[in-house]
Amino acid sequence: MRRCRSPLLCLFAWGVAAAAHAGALTIRTADNHQQPVGDAVVTIDGAHAGTAAATHYIDQKGERFIPYVEVMHPGDSVVFRNSDSTRHHVYSFAPIGAFQFILSPGENSAPVVLRQVGTVAVGCNIHDHMIAYLVVTADQVRVTNEQGLAQFDDLPPGRYTVTVWHPQLWPGHPPVSANVDVPATGAAPDLPFTLRLMPDPRQVADHEHLDY
Repeated sequence: MRRCRSPLLCLFAWGVAAAAHAGALTIRTADNHQQPVGDAVVTIDGAHAGTAAATHYIDQKGERFIPYVEVMHPGDSVVFRNSDSTRHHVYSFAPIGAFQFILSPGENSAPVVLRQVGTVAVGCNIHDHMIAYLVVTADQVRVTNEQGLAQFDDLPPGRYTVTVWHPQLWPGHPPVSANVDVPATGAAPDLPFTLRLMPDPRQVADHEHLDY
């Protein structure tokens, strides 16, 4: 085997070879009425490529947490912003990340570092309809868009287990999973999932505290 004398050329050659043997996968999520489901968390077994820890931002605007679902990796941190004209009391009792902040309009919270995998439900003690979810995973992960789609690119060929979770899954209904074979080149057939969901809790207005 011929030895590559330039580290940069070796790295480039390795990248070209890896790209030539990588596939793509699209996940499609829908509810029982065949309507697309956004904010579904899609994970593929396989370690997430190690990168520097990232800071995520959750805004509070129009008495909603934006985004509703945020995916993170262990060691990432999250900062909460209050872009409303009212106060918010942000809190979580999750074992992997308990915290609470009272944020006046225009304020940011201190960063919260999450080091363990798991799910953190976040609420506002002033406005009960405000809720968000932080999902911390060591796997490859995407969140479906409004069209119910999540795309994974440059996957090494092989068989994968795909798991889909949504915060509105009915109690007792675990995340749904399926196996898929990703080819060495090109795209695998789209993988569809049907989710049985409860009503969106954010649609219920907390009229008692609207003026806080």
